[in-house]
Amino acid sequence: MKLIIVSGRSGSGKSTALHVLEDLGYYCIDNLPIGLLFPLTHEATTKSSPGRLSKMAVSIDARNLSAELANFEDIYRQLQNTGVTVEVIFLDADEQSLLQRFHATRRKHPLSDDKTSLREAITNEKKLLEPLSKLSDLYVNTTGMSMYELRDMVKQRVVGRKDQELALLFQSFGFKHGVPLDSDYVFDVRCLPNPYWDTSLRKFVGTDQPVIDFLEKEPASRKMIDDLIAFLESWLPSFADSNRSYMTISIGCTGGQHRSVYVSEQLCAHFRNSYTNVQVRHTELPHLQTRGEI
Repeated sequence: MKLIIVSGRSGSGKSTALHVLEDLGYYCIDNLPIGLLFPLTHEATTKSSPGRLSKMAVSIDARNLSAELANFEDIYRQLQNTGVTVEVIFLDADEQSLLQRFHATRRKHPLSDDKTSLREAITNEKKLLEPLSKLSDLYVNTTGMSMYELRDMVKQRVVGRKDQELALLFQSFGFKHGVPLDSDYVFDVRCLPNPYWDTSLRKFVGTDQPVIDFLEKEPASRKMIDDLIAFLESWLPSFADSNRSYMTISIGCTGGQHRSVYVSEQLCAHFRNSYTNVQVRHTELPHLQTRGEI
């Protein structure tokens, strides 16, 4: 059977991710006590329930006993030894985004009380969930991400991935806004000629033909892309061989509008020839949704 464990700080989107998995045929349980993972998987693998529980997803949050959270790694390894395929998805967001989400919904944080403020509860929760975040196969930072973008990402990256296959996400970003925290690799393309300094190109982005034409005329652009392809083709198989399920490759330029967008698109187009689950996401261009082939 396959078990997906969805975890993360409150307000990061766990319920949304779980709903997507439920819509796609997973048997889902919200807020499962860690101690019940073994009885649950035992029930799912018995002859009394063939097929129906072959794909399960459970969410685990900080409402679990702190001792069980601290021992999660041992439980995780034991589950793997039973033959169950386990994947951990960890969702997070920056502190300010989480604060804004709680203020907008006016919901109470599960760790806040008369003696613990909302900000303190959010900080404490991060420490409690560290054993799960450390073992995550896929870490997703949902800061600035809409519910619909998160739904699409879970659907494309998790459900669209075949067993034992590496799922790739190429995402562009702007260094002036900070490096995405969910990056596995970060490549800096600010050394390439910047279309921004051509005033006729400022209104365009890296997916528009005028910017594409500008960068394709520059030999450095092609060399950068060829070198990145050679590096990734050399090392991605090693990650796949070590049972890595997901890779997020971030490409950065100054503002995340032109060069990083163009390079990300080129890399995505190339690797779709050899991987079946490849997406591209432009962090600084919210009007362009995450796109991919499943």
